[in-house]
Amino acid sequence: MTKAIYFDMDGTIANFYAVDNWLECLMNEDSTPYANAEPMIRFSALARVLNNLQRKGWHIGIVSWLSKNGTENFNKEVTETKINWLNKHLPSVEWNEIKIVKYGTPKEKVVNQPNGILFDDETPNRRNWKGTAYNEKNIMEILKKL
Repeated sequence: MTKAIYFDMDGTIANFYAVDNWLECLMNEDSTPYANAEPMIRFSALARVLNNLQRKGWHIGIVSWLSKNGTENFNKEVTETKINWLNKHLPSVEWNEIKIVKYGTPKEKVVNQPNGILFDDETPNRRNWKGTAYNEKNIMEILKKL
């Protein structure tokens, strides 16, 4: 079985909820908070660790939700914005898989390696995950032990 690690974005690696007026922006179909979110950890260190893990055979992915109640056009915009954010902040990481899916979609049902590791700030996502799941608190410490 392939070893896999997945990251949620909003509230896990992207400090989305710290962006001023994030909820109001989403309600007005403004994707700015997704673009303006700051990284939650040192990404230069994260990129090094992820690249080393990939060289050791780990599958590295993103599994993130779209905005709740987003229209089709807004969902396309959010998807593009999230991918641009990853390219900007983690340009050296070549993701094996990026799944940006409808809000509320069970994450374990849309990824290629549902028995892998998940980092996610949402308790229900961690509870339902088929593999091992962690919150956003100690990402680097956990990754360095792999």
